[in-house]
Amino acid sequence: MPLTPRRVLCVFPRYSPSFGTFEYAYPIAGVSGFMPPQGLLVIAASMPKYWSVRFIDENIRPATRGDMAWAECVFVSGMHIQRAQIDDITRRAHAAGKTVVIGGPSVSAAPEYYPNVDILHVGELGDATWALYAHLENDVSRPARQLRFETVEKLPLDQFPTPAYQLIDLRDYLLGSVQATSGCPYRCEFCDIPELYGQNPRLKTPDQIVRELDAMLARGNPGSIYFVDDNFVGNRKFAKDLLPKLVAWQKERGYPVEFACEATLNIVKSPDLLELMREAYFTTIFCGIETPELETLHAISKDQNRGIGLLESVRTLNSYGLEVVSGMIIGFDTDSPATPDRMIDFIEQSKIPLLTINLLQALPRTPLWRRLEKEGRLYHGDDRETNIEYALPYDDVIAMWRKTIAAAYEPDALYERFRHFADYTFRRRITPPNSGARVNPRNILRGLSILFKVLTLVGIQSSYRRTFWKLCGPMLRQGRIEPLLHIGIVGHHLITYARGALAGQFNASHYATRTRKRAA
Repeated sequence: MPLTPRRVLCVFPRYSPSFGTFEYAYPIAGVSGFMPPQGLLVIAASMPKYWSVRFIDENIRPATRGDMAWAECVFVSGMHIQRAQIDDITRRAHAAGKTVVIGGPSVSAAPEYYPNVDILHVGELGDATWALYAHLENDVSRPARQLRFETVEKLPLDQFPTPAYQLIDLRDYLLGSVQATSGCPYRCEFCDIPELYGQNPRLKTPDQIVRELDAMLARGNPGSIYFVDDNFVGNRKFAKDLLPKLVAWQKERGYPVEFACEATLNIVKSPDLLELMREAYFTTIFCGIETPELETLHAISKDQNRGIGLLESVRTLNSYGLEVVSGMIIGFDTDSPATPDRMIDFIEQSKIPLLTINLLQALPRTPLWRRLEKEGRLYHGDDRETNIEYALPYDDVIAMWRKTIAAAYEPDALYERFRHFADYTFRRRITPPNSGARVNPRNILRGLSILFKVLTLVGIQSSYRRTFWKLCGPMLRQGRIEPLLHIGIVGHHLITYARGALAGQFNASHYATRTRKRAA
């Protein structure tokens, strides 16, 4: 059978603004997007080599009519929160007469969300992917009815292609991203990761990760690379094998980047891992703390956070130079009117600057979804951004969320927590060499540009400029520019987003599938 060249347009939808995507940091940092979409870049790399592939991240620029006209079919992927944007891409592609194919986490968890898409790819890269490509080889016209390809045999992670970084400019992004493992051994009630990707983490090889890091740097250095693994220490033996490779990679290349990751808080039980992470220049770790209320942790099957001492665990991570970013959730059945005060007290004592404080959502394919469905507590109306009938009245839960984020991101309180970051956590990191990979004309000019914007937008124009100068003025005089820039960029986003969220402009959750109407 002759090979059939195809023209495929891969389009990644815009994110709605949220605490976790740092929308308000982009103008200061001189970027347009948060992280490159790892999954869709892997799909682009997996396509037949004789196909022509274009890649557009609509966080960077929108797909044009010309892009749609060029393509024979349009591939799209995304999360539940991007559902409205996925629908918009589908509408535009159909207006151009193009077949739309969707894959990724949202459609894999809830295929019923996308009745208007022509072809569904459910599950990870594997046998369904090759069957899909074979179908498109024969026919790229829109089918009379929706087609569905569902993966049964997954491609082993160590056989994944290097993501198609050649299709993007990494300098457009705040962070780079890399995946080393897939899956998580824990079964938190609200999380869909174990059912989507498994409880026994699947693994790439350390050498494979190194190749991907090099491929990224060939497309521009964002300065920081995030391991998007569901749990970086889901397989601790693998992490111990990988980290020495990362240390060697950093030393050989002059420490060109910082690393960040997501891990369970009980990583504190492995000081040998933490020391290796410090040496590999991991500087940030996201931990799903969720709540300081121990009875709630048990109720949501997050017992791995119990018995280790939440505050002491955060201090331990800080002592290795790791800034803790915490996920917090309001709306659990065990929450009470006292929950916001307990959460605010925890935030103050832990001195964590950055927390994503979300309303609880019921995601498809989770134990929470099934329990609430059985109890008749899934909310299907379109006048709320949540899909849960909470144990407490909805308005009370919203008020609890508002009280918590108002206290967490009040400028004086936030900057007091940043003081701990600057004076304690930051000082416990290794000092990387002044190598050519770090100190070069481009990095110097970029740093000066960011410093100018921080001093202008935050130090002069912001309403909290006195708070900024109280902490950052001495840092500027002492030449402590790196922590100053971090505080200026991150703090500006957090304060600006929190004020918008309190004004009703944004969702109360990064996981909401409904979008809040803007306040009048």
